[in-house]
Amino acid sequence: MEKYAHTSEDGTRKQTVAEHLMGTAELAACFAAPFGAQEVAQAAGLLHDIGKYSDAFQRRLLEGGGRTDHSTAGAQVAFRQRMAEVAFAVAGHHGGLPDGGSRLDGPDSPTLLGRVKRSVEPFGQWEKEISPPTGGVDRKFQKDNFTDAFFTRMLYSCLVDADYLDTETFMNGSPAPRGGSVSIGELLSRLERYIAPWWEPDTDLNRRRCAILRQCLTGGSQWEKGLYTLTVPTGGGKTVSSLAFALSMAKAQGMSRVVYVIPYTSIVDQTATVFSQILGEENVLEHHSGADYAVEEGGSPAAYRKALATENWDAPVVVTTAVQFFESLFAAKSSRCRKLHNLANSVMIFDEAQTLPVPYLAPCVEAIAQLVQHYGATAVLCTATQPALEPLFQEAAPDLPIREICPDTQGLYQAFRRTTMKTLGEISRETLLEEWQGRPQFLCVVNRRKTAQELYSSLPQEGSYCLTTLLCPADRKAKLGEIRRRLREGLPCRVVSTSLIEAGVDVDFPIAYREEAGLDSIMQTAGRCNREGKRLAEESVVAVFRLTERPVAMIAQNIAAARQVLRKHQDPASPEAIREYFQFYRTLKGEEALDQKQILDLFRRGYQGSCFPFAEVARRFRLIESPTVPIYIPVGDGARLVELLWEGRWSQGLFRALGQYVVNVYPQHYQALFDAGALEQVEEAAVLRDPAFYHGDTGLQLDVETGKGWFL
Repeated sequence: MEKYAHTSEDGTRKQTVAEHLMGTAELAACFAAPFGAQEVAQAAGLLHDIGKYSDAFQRRLLEGGGRTDHSTAGAQVAFRQRMAEVAFAVAGHHGGLPDGGSRLDGPDSPTLLGRVKRSVEPFGQWEKEISPPTGGVDRKFQKDNFTDAFFTRMLYSCLVDADYLDTETFMNGSPAPRGGSVSIGELLSRLERYIAPWWEPDTDLNRRRCAILRQCLTGGSQWEKGLYTLTVPTGGGKTVSSLAFALSMAKAQGMSRVVYVIPYTSIVDQTATVFSQILGEENVLEHHSGADYAVEEGGSPAAYRKALATENWDAPVVVTTAVQFFESLFAAKSSRCRKLHNLANSVMIFDEAQTLPVPYLAPCVEAIAQLVQHYGATAVLCTATQPALEPLFQEAAPDLPIREICPDTQGLYQAFRRTTMKTLGEISRETLLEEWQGRPQFLCVVNRRKTAQELYSSLPQEGSYCLTTLLCPADRKAKLGEIRRRLREGLPCRVVSTSLIEAGVDVDFPIAYREEAGLDSIMQTAGRCNREGKRLAEESVVAVFRLTERPVAMIAQNIAAARQVLRKHQDPASPEAIREYFQFYRTLKGEEALDQKQILDLFRRGYQGSCFPFAEVARRFRLIESPTVPIYIPVGDGARLVELLWEGRWSQGLFRALGQYVVNVYPQHYQALFDAGALEQVEEAAVLRDPAFYHGDTGLQLDVETGKGWFL
């Protein structure tokens, strides 16, 4: 009798288990080819659903009924054949990578060593139809537990993406709509056409930018894959120059894609827009995290539909956040891990690398080193204020050299110096407002959204703007467009913002104010002042102030380190001062703070007697300790997109588009809005249904009912 893996939603078509296993195996092997693991990935694909040969699963599929465990069977076969990495991947391809466990674990334990003892329904027919290869894992992936665990997660990625795509193809009745993008060579040609007018610069500043750009193009086309730094002052054109390096290397080395990692969600849309203008919108994926769905054992076809909407980074240029990038590398959920294999043979640009979070710095560095050493990737640490990361990389990968793309760091700093810093000390809000009197154009960056909103409310309505993450990306983008226009035309333009404006936002103010923060943040604000060098540095002041109110506790040590450097250095923006800042800041934190959650130790030593604690690591690795909840805002075109969400028309395209109309809030804010009746659930998603809670000037309002709100 034929054994089936899936039935179509209308019940008219069936896919046999053998067809699904072979289709998944072929895709998985293709995905693993860039790092030489085709045979192992093929084995995972052929074994992952052999439990569906059981009569129990066939009854559930064809007649309905409760869930049936169909992944343990394949894990047991792989484990008996001494393919532990395959066993992990197969066991977790629906519910997530399990902890390894210990040999004392019984069959009821969710760990791998418990599940291999579990009784499963007979599934013997698989051996008549499937002959999985028996090749082992390359020893380079097994030199230590962390390396082996990293390989296991990459193998898992190949399997779950292949499983989803083969299922999607069957469900659709035709191959899933993938691709549609042009080659890396064509993308480089488009970039070259875009920058062609720049090669006749009209100012000294532009001549220096062109020199940086030329170094990036030349280095990318001539150098080998590896680990690089790009230390260019703010205003030096890092964004386009780093893209030029990445595309040049990708073409020269036959690499698959460019992944641009940005520290803040608030500027992902801006960078993606710039790249789309250069390369074409269809070639650039702006990653959105609001659609991560897992598929449980025996889930419905509708559940598959949701999971298939999760991104797998199949575009030639991906723009994502550091949170998404690194949390995915240490995740256990299939929906978060399915994209990881696409990092192999890619060029990864880490914009503003100095913002890598200190409590997770050691595991982040180890992960980057793994990708460069074993997966054919190139990594570029791109920043205006290069931190001293070299010792960490030397410890993680002693044989991995680091090369600076533009080595004249001191010369570039002197050439691009365009501001003068002064300290105002502690002042009241009233004094700050008086300081702004008579200034038609200025930028002020503060540490709290509440502070930004309250200062904004004291400004004249005409020509004043408040920028925080309570605005959806579409509205932020529109406001930045207005701000740039008013600055160009010399019109009044007063902006109070949180730090979202600091990293990479292309604006040029005559003067800037920065509430006391880390030195790197202060320098980023300085990058929005006299950006084009049209004014004298002495006239372009960046004023640092401390408000007479409680500081933000989470950046207290950043502030302490900045004060230390400001006291010692006449020019706190110099490369020497920046290096000392990062060294002193890490000294304040202590070496143990570089891996605060002991992620590396969990793999090297195990956890509570459990080896390879994938699930435990995923629970601990959270760059943002308080995870946010997305709320979709039906404003502008977002109203039409939300209606599609209500209709259940889930797709990658829908969630990509909805990413422009989302505001992420902390759970307590979400609960307050929900209790006030402002939200409605669309299954796992939330939609703002009361328009009174969203204002075009300040964004989502958190002061519900009682007038009291929580602002962070």
